[in-house]
Amino acid sequence: MIDWHNGTTPGQREDERSAQERSECVLAYIPVVYYSALLCVGVPVNILTLVALYRLVVRTQKALYVYLLALTGSDILSQLFIIFVGFLLETAVFHRDVPVLLLRSVSMMEFSANHASIWATVPLTVDRYVALCHPLLHRQISYPARARRIIAVVLTLALASGVPFFWWSDMWRVSHEPNNLDTALIWTHVTIIYFLPCCIFLVLNSLIILRLRKRQRQQMCQDESGQQLAVPSKLGKTTAMLLAVTSVFAVLWAPRTGVVLYHLYVTSVHNDWRVHLAYDLANMLAMLNTAVNFFLYCFVSKPFRAAVRDVLLFRGAPLHPRRPLRNQRTPANASTSSISSTKRSQREVTPLSPKRADNNKM
Repeated sequence: MIDWHNGTTPGQREDERSAQERSECVLAYIPVVYYSALLCVGVPVNILTLVALYRLVVRTQKALYVYLLALTGSDILSQLFIIFVGFLLETAVFHRDVPVLLLRSVSMMEFSANHASIWATVPLTVDRYVALCHPLLHRQISYPARARRIIAVVLTLALASGVPFFWWSDMWRVSHEPNNLDTALIWTHVTIIYFLPCCIFLVLNSLIILRLRKRQRQQMCQDESGQQLAVPSKLGKTTAMLLAVTSVFAVLWAPRTGVVLYHLYVTSVHNDWRVHLAYDLANMLAMLNTAVNFFLYCFVSKPFRAAVRDVLLFRGAPLHPRRPLRNQRTPANASTSSISSTKRSQREVTPLSPKRADNNKM
């Protein structure tokens, strides 16, 4: 037999001794009811989001919806591994009375799905920053094929980052004080899931807001001088969606990060029922982040609401819709000779200005 010193489930003697000293779960069956409801609501809502975003990707060919599609898929994986397998099956049903190797493998997959769900937002933030601050560069580098490659790299790194957490300790059941391995894993965890992505969100979102304010001041100056500055309204809606997603993440994950560090340096979850209660509530708030993006998208994005309406009403959408040019006209008489149609097309089609040509490429 292998003695797991940092195991998810301690040995039998340690388990019997620590069972009497373990802090009580004040919430009783409330977490089970909460996670069951969150799973029943969150998974169908995320599947609906997935279908609607896929339609928007096919219809618009925009990298933005590819990133949102990856974020939604990662949220579904988090709900399945963390909520369904981790909280409901292992804890509520089997009471973690399963082989240690299985517990550790599931823990590794939980962290991988969690990292993928959080870091899928980072390329979206970078894409929005480039779109607002470097629009010409954005037209060259932002397209669905590149976005899919970026997402593939992010998901691969997220899967690899979950491997060290095979040795993650169960905070609820391990009675010993955190050792050096626990300290290293906890700091790696909070850095990957919170501190590093929040720093990226804070810097890039601040630059985006500064650019928008600068553009508004320029528009006011142009309006006062009798000129007009064209500012696309879609950029404002997309930026609002990005700010909403990142802000909700920062708020919902902050309590869990604080409780984990409190467990590391002050008192453990196992010994103090108040820390146990705070850890349970913090986990419930953090998992809520996997189900709220649908409502944020509906509140901000009109194209997303239309796509959801089409999915719910079973309306089909053209796979590759074409946007006809303004100066293109369909011949009224199909029997018109090729010579007359050629002359007419030469008279009607005018060359596009550079600005209009750029718009047609988007």
